[in-house]
Amino acid sequence: MSTDYGYDLWWLVILNSLIFIVFAFSFIRPKTKLDWRALGAFSAFIVALFTEMYGFPLTIYLLSGWLGNSVPGLDPLTHNSGHLWQDLFGWSGDPHLSPLHVLSNLLIAAGFSVLYLAWRVLYAAQASHRLATTGLYARVRHPQYLGFLIIMAGFLLQWPTLLTLLMFPVLVIVYLRLARKEERLMEAEFGEAYAAYRGQVPGFFPRFGRRPAGTAQKPGGGP
Repeated sequence: MSTDYGYDLWWLVILNSLIFIVFAFSFIRPKTKLDWRALGAFSAFIVALFTEMYGFPLTIYLLSGWLGNSVPGLDPLTHNSGHLWQDLFGWSGDPHLSPLHVLSNLLIAAGFSVLYLAWRVLYAAQASHRLATTGLYARVRHPQYLGFLIIMAGFLLQWPTLLTLLMFPVLVIVYLRLARKEERLMEAEFGEAYAAYRGQVPGFFPRFGRRPAGTAQKPGGGP
Protein backbone atom coordinates (compact mmCIF):
# COMPACT_ATOMS: atom_id res chain seq x y z
CA MET A 1 0.00 0.00 0.00
CA SER A 2 1.40 3.36 -0.92
CA THR A 3 2.43 5.77 1.79
CA ASP A 4 0.71 8.46 -0.32
CA TYR A 5 -2.44 7.33 1.40
CA GLY A 6 -0.99 7.86 4.85
CA TYR A 7 -0.61 4.17 5.68
CA ASP A 8 2.35 1.78 5.97
CA LEU A 9 3.89 4.41 8.23
CA TRP A 10 4.92 1.97 10.92
CA TRP A 11 7.40 4.39 12.43
CA LEU A 12 4.43 6.65 13.20
CA VAL A 13 2.59 3.72 14.75
CA ILE A 14 5.54 3.11 17.08
CA LEU A 15 6.20 6.78 17.77
CA ASN A 16 2.61 7.76 18.56
CA SER A 17 2.03 4.63 20.64
CA LEU A 18 5.14 5.32 22.69
CA ILE A 19 4.24 8.97 23.18
CA PHE A 20 0.79 8.25 24.60
CA ILE A 21 1.85 5.21 26.63
CA VAL A 22 4.85 7.00 28.14
CA PHE A 23 2.67 10.04 28.76
CA ALA A 24 0.17 7.91 30.68
CA PHE A 25 2.99 6.10 32.51
CA SER A 26 4.47 9.40 33.67
CA PHE A 27 1.14 10.40 35.18
CA ILE A 28 0.18 7.22 37.02
CA ARG A 29 3.66 5.91 37.96
CA PRO A 30 2.44 2.29 38.30
CA LYS A 31 3.61 0.49 41.42
CA THR A 32 1.14 -2.33 42.02
CA LYS A 33 0.08 -5.19 39.77
CA LEU A 34 -3.30 -3.55 39.37
CA ASP A 35 -1.65 -0.31 38.24
CA TRP A 36 0.31 -2.22 35.61
CA ARG A 37 -2.81 -4.05 34.43
CA ALA A 38 -4.65 -0.76 34.03
CA LEU A 39 -1.77 0.70 32.03
CA GLY A 40 -1.46 -2.51 29.99
CA ALA A 41 -5.13 -2.44 28.99
CA PHE A 42 -4.81 1.19 27.93
CA SER A 43 -1.61 0.42 26.00
CA ALA A 44 -3.29 -2.40 24.06
CA PHE A 45 -6.05 0.00 23.00
CA ILE A 46 -3.53 2.64 21.91
CA VAL A 47 -1.44 0.21 19.86
CA ALA A 48 -4.56 -1.16 18.13
CA LEU A 49 -5.71 2.38 17.37
CA PHE A 50 -2.49 3.66 15.84
CA THR A 51 -1.90 0.43 13.93
CA GLU A 52 -5.05 1.17 11.94
CA MET A 53 -4.50 4.92 11.87
CA TYR A 54 -1.04 4.77 10.29
CA GLY A 55 -0.19 1.13 9.63
CA PHE A 56 -2.90 -0.92 7.94
CA PRO A 57 -6.53 0.29 7.74
CA LEU A 58 -8.17 -3.05 8.55
CA THR A 59 -11.55 -1.51 9.33
CA ILE A 60 -11.62 0.48 6.08
CA TYR A 61 -10.54 -2.61 4.17
CA LEU A 62 -13.27 -4.80 5.70
CA LEU A 63 -15.96 -2.15 5.26
CA SER A 64 -14.82 -0.81 1.89
CA GLY A 65 -17.67 -2.43 -0.05
CA TRP A 66 -20.35 -1.17 2.31
CA LEU A 67 -18.74 2.28 2.60
CA GLY A 68 -18.51 2.57 -1.18
CA ASN A 69 -22.26 2.02 -1.46
CA SER A 70 -23.21 4.13 1.56
CA VAL A 71 -20.91 7.11 0.97
CA PRO A 72 -20.86 8.04 -2.74
CA GLY A 73 -17.54 9.38 -3.96
CA LEU A 74 -15.61 8.09 -0.96
CA ASP A 75 -12.11 6.81 -1.64
CA PRO A 76 -11.81 4.15 1.06
CA LEU A 77 -8.02 4.06 0.87
CA THR A 78 -7.33 7.69 1.69
CA HIS A 79 -6.20 8.54 5.18
CA ASN A 80 -9.11 10.92 5.78
CA SER A 81 -11.56 8.07 5.20
CA GLY A 82 -10.45 6.70 8.58
CA HIS A 83 -12.56 9.44 10.16
CA LEU A 84 -15.61 7.24 9.75
CA TRP A 85 -18.04 9.40 11.72
CA GLN A 86 -17.34 12.29 9.33
CA ASP A 87 -18.19 10.08 6.35
CA LEU A 88 -21.22 8.44 7.91
CA PHE A 89 -22.73 11.79 8.95
CA GLY A 90 -22.13 13.13 5.44
CA TRP A 91 -20.04 16.08 6.61
CA SER A 92 -17.73 17.77 4.14
CA GLY A 93 -14.49 19.64 4.69
CA ASP A 94 -11.40 18.85 6.67
CA PRO A 95 -12.30 16.08 9.17
CA HIS A 96 -9.73 17.46 11.62
CA LEU A 97 -11.94 20.56 12.00
CA SER A 98 -15.23 18.72 12.43
CA PRO A 99 -17.18 19.10 15.69
CA LEU A 100 -16.53 15.47 16.63
CA HIS A 101 -12.79 15.81 16.09
CA VAL A 102 -12.67 18.97 18.20
CA LEU A 103 -14.70 17.22 20.90
CA SER A 104 -12.39 14.21 20.75
CA ASN A 105 -9.35 16.43 21.30
CA LEU A 106 -11.06 18.04 24.29
CA LEU A 107 -11.89 14.63 25.77
CA ILE A 108 -8.34 13.34 25.30
CA ALA A 109 -6.91 16.46 26.94
CA ALA A 110 -9.45 16.19 29.76
CA GLY A 111 -8.58 12.52 30.29
CA PHE A 112 -4.88 13.23 30.66
CA SER A 113 -5.68 16.14 32.96
CA VAL A 114 -7.70 13.78 35.15
CA LEU A 115 -4.77 11.34 35.25
CA TYR A 116 -2.37 14.10 36.23
CA LEU A 117 -4.57 15.66 38.90
CA ALA A 118 -5.38 12.25 40.36
CA TRP A 119 -1.73 11.23 40.44
CA ARG A 120 -0.74 14.37 42.37
CA VAL A 121 -3.20 13.55 45.14
CA LEU A 122 -2.31 9.87 45.05
CA TYR A 123 1.44 10.50 45.26
CA ALA A 124 1.04 12.71 48.33
CA ALA A 125 -1.21 10.09 49.96
CA GLN A 126 1.27 7.31 49.25
CA ALA A 127 4.11 9.34 50.77
CA SER A 128 2.28 9.58 54.11
CA HIS A 129 0.52 6.20 53.85
CA ARG A 130 -2.99 7.55 54.08
CA LEU A 131 -6.18 7.55 52.08
CA ALA A 132 -6.55 10.28 49.46
CA THR A 133 -9.81 12.17 49.65
CA THR A 134 -8.92 15.61 48.35
CA GLY A 135 -9.06 16.90 44.79
CA LEU A 136 -10.68 14.48 42.35
CA TYR A 137 -10.76 11.77 44.99
CA ALA A 138 -13.32 13.83 46.85
CA ARG A 139 -15.62 13.47 43.84
CA VAL A 140 -14.98 9.91 42.61
CA ARG A 141 -13.14 6.90 43.99
CA HIS A 142 -11.55 5.91 40.68
CA PRO A 143 -10.34 9.05 38.88
CA GLN A 144 -7.36 7.32 37.26
CA TYR A 145 -9.48 4.62 35.67
CA LEU A 146 -12.00 7.28 34.68
CA GLY A 147 -9.20 9.25 33.01
CA PHE A 148 -8.22 6.24 30.91
CA LEU A 149 -11.82 5.70 29.80
CA ILE A 150 -12.26 9.37 28.87
CA ILE A 151 -9.12 9.26 26.71
CA MET A 152 -10.26 6.10 24.94
CA ALA A 153 -13.73 7.56 24.34
CA GLY A 154 -12.07 10.61 22.81
CA PHE A 155 -10.08 8.47 20.42
CA LEU A 156 -13.21 6.56 19.42
CA LEU A 157 -14.81 9.84 18.37
CA GLN A 158 -11.74 10.74 16.38
CA TRP A 159 -10.85 7.44 14.70
CA PRO A 160 -13.23 4.53 15.31
CA THR A 161 -12.12 1.05 14.29
CA LEU A 162 -13.83 -2.30 14.57
CA LEU A 163 -11.18 -3.55 16.98
CA THR A 164 -11.19 -0.55 19.30
CA LEU A 165 -14.99 -0.40 19.29
CA LEU A 166 -15.00 -4.04 20.40
CA MET A 167 -12.22 -3.45 22.90
CA PHE A 168 -13.81 -0.47 24.62
CA PRO A 169 -16.69 -2.26 26.42
CA VAL A 170 -14.30 -5.07 27.35
CA LEU A 171 -11.88 -2.53 28.84
CA VAL A 172 -14.73 -0.90 30.77
CA ILE A 173 -15.38 -4.29 32.37
CA VAL A 174 -11.63 -4.75 33.01
CA TYR A 175 -11.42 -1.41 34.83
CA LEU A 176 -14.56 -2.14 36.83
CA ARG A 177 -13.09 -5.46 37.97
CA LEU A 178 -9.75 -3.85 38.80
CA ALA A 179 -11.56 -1.18 40.79
CA ARG A 180 -13.54 -3.72 42.79
CA LYS A 181 -10.45 -5.80 43.50
CA GLU A 182 -8.53 -2.75 44.62
CA GLU A 183 -11.38 -1.64 46.82
CA ARG A 184 -11.28 -4.98 48.63
CA LEU A 185 -7.55 -4.47 49.22
CA MET A 186 -8.09 -0.95 50.51
CA GLU A 187 -10.89 -1.98 52.84
CA ALA A 188 -8.76 -4.81 54.19
CA GLU A 189 -5.94 -2.34 54.88
CA PHE A 190 -7.88 0.71 56.09
CA GLY A 191 -11.04 -0.91 57.43
CA GLU A 192 -13.86 1.39 58.49
CA ALA A 193 -12.13 4.50 57.16
CA TYR A 194 -12.31 3.18 53.61
CA ALA A 195 -15.82 1.80 54.10
CA ALA A 196 -16.95 5.28 55.18
CA TYR A 197 -15.20 6.86 52.20
CA ARG A 198 -16.83 4.41 49.81
CA GLY A 199 -20.22 5.19 51.32
CA GLN A 200 -19.78 8.92 50.66
CA VAL A 201 -18.06 9.03 47.28
CA PRO A 202 -19.34 7.42 44.04
CA GLY A 203 -17.11 5.17 41.99
CA PHE A 204 -16.93 6.76 38.55
CA PHE A 205 -19.72 9.31 38.15
CA PRO A 206 -19.51 12.39 40.40
CA ARG A 207 -22.64 13.71 42.06
CA PHE A 208 -22.66 17.34 41.03
CA GLY A 209 -24.43 19.72 43.33
CA ARG A 210 -23.22 17.95 46.44
CA ARG A 211 -20.36 19.05 48.61
CA PRO A 212 -17.28 16.87 47.96
CA ALA A 213 -16.42 14.37 50.65
CA GLY A 214 -13.52 15.60 52.73
CA THR A 215 -13.22 13.38 55.75
CA ALA A 216 -12.42 9.94 54.35
CA GLN A 217 -8.95 9.18 52.99
CA LYS A 218 -7.61 7.16 50.08
CA PRO A 219 -4.37 5.27 49.58
CA GLY A 220 -2.01 4.84 46.75
CA GLY A 221 -3.69 2.67 44.18
CA GLY A 222 -6.17 2.92 41.33
CA PRO A 223 -9.66 3.44 42.76
